[in-house]
Amino acid sequence: MRELILGGARSGKSRLAENLAADSGLAVTYIATSQALDGEMNSRIRQHRERRPADWALIEEPIELARVLRESAHAERCLLVDCLTLWLTNLLMLEDYARLLAEREALLDCLSGLPGRIILVSNESGLGVVPMGELTRRYVDEAGWLHQAIAERCQRVVFTVAGLPMLLKGASL
Repeated sequence: MRELILGGARSGKSRLAENLAADSGLAVTYIATSQALDGEMNSRIRQHRERRPADWALIEEPIELARVLRESAHAERCLLVDCLTLWLTNLLMLEDYARLLAEREALLDCLSGLPGRIILVSNESGLGVVPMGELTRRYVDEAGWLHQAIAERCQRVVFTVAGLPMLLKGASL
């Protein structure tokens, strides 16, 4: 089963994903796409680590997400990816659009064939005013297109607001 959990900053999306993974009854591997580039991000990473059960495996991969998913997916495993928009930001910062396209296509191509349970977390940033800066507009566009393509390939899509999940597609929680 593939699931996409969307929400804004501090919406409760990561906590929901972690609860679903913990309740899955499967071995869990947490795939972190963030990079500790500053003190604030270090703090966020620490908070996520402290919240996770000690028996969960951790893979940190900022770029080659499809490769890690293919290597780690197993029928008896739940993979939790947090988060797609940080992964997208990492790719945008490479300033290599061909690489971004290749990595995105690799992710989309592998997703439907992966065994086990896959939970993908991402920030929904397309609900507000269109950003003024070119890079920010590009980020919002790329994230929107990525979310549409991922949602198409997932059996369940949830939008989280104020800690409350709203089912958009698939079976209820």
